[in-house]
Amino acid sequence: MAREISADRWRSVRRAYRVTGARFAELVTGVPDPRAMVTADWTVADTVAHVAMIAKMYTSLVRPDGESVLEARGREQVAKTTVDTVSVLNALVLSDFPERDIGVLVKGLLADIDEVLRVTEDADPATPLGWLGDSRVPLAGVLAHLVNELQIHGWDIARALKLPWTMPPEDAALFFDLFLVGVLSNDTGHLLDTDEPPHERRIAVAFRSAYTSPVVLVLHRGRVTVEEPGGPVDARISFDPPSLNLMLFHRVGKVRSALTRKIVVGGPRPWVLPAFLRVVRLP
Repeated sequence: MAREISADRWRSVRRAYRVTGARFAELVTGVPDPRAMVTADWTVADTVAHVAMIAKMYTSLVRPDGESVLEARGREQVAKTTVDTVSVLNALVLSDFPERDIGVLVKGLLADIDEVLRVTEDADPATPLGWLGDSRVPLAGVLAHLVNELQIHGWDIARALKLPWTMPPEDAALFFDLFLVGVLSNDTGHLLDTDEPPHERRIAVAFRSAYTSPVVLVLHRGRVTVEEPGGPVDARISFDPPSLNLMLFHRVGKVRSALTRKIVVGGPRPWVLPAFLRVVRLP
């Protein structure tokens, strides 16, 4: 059952969509060498192109009559993408999107952010939209996903080039609250498919932070569902939203997150978490 998205939450993600886009644009515009490496494979320009292309795809996605901006092979890859093959899609999209001029990319990114906000001004934030791997994500979750992409890749660029970058927890929390819970509440499609045989045992994990609504995620027979708090759980996770996002996207290790108390694990059976996280995972 899809969760209701409050008017306050909708305003929050729309504000974060605009503000985080502007902050990211300011960060990358000031980079002296767009060819500087950010990761083992991507330069600053590649990273900005990746984020700009996602924004462009979302502009098309939210328009009632929007046509995909991807080539045929890109559209085919979107349909069959799982969490474990997102990198294949990213490489394919980047190869079909050759623009690497930072000025051009930033102008397009900001224009697409403005267009999404304009088109969705009076829309229902809970409207489900088709996403990767035949999954369904609420409109507010789509916006929250780009906010997270901007935050994470802004962190990548700032870390590589020793520049300042902050991830406000109230904005980072939108990814968990609106995107992750949103897709799990709607339809995950093929997104979480794995070769591992589904476990018969039910695993329930409670998530709580100062910036999100308390929620319980349940894995049972390979299917993940969302439940309200109050019932028995195997593990409890209290988290700082930026730290959780950085950990889930493999920027910060689990041990470091635990040692700094940014993520605290408790509950009667916390040892079941590895089995849970092999299914409830991100690229």
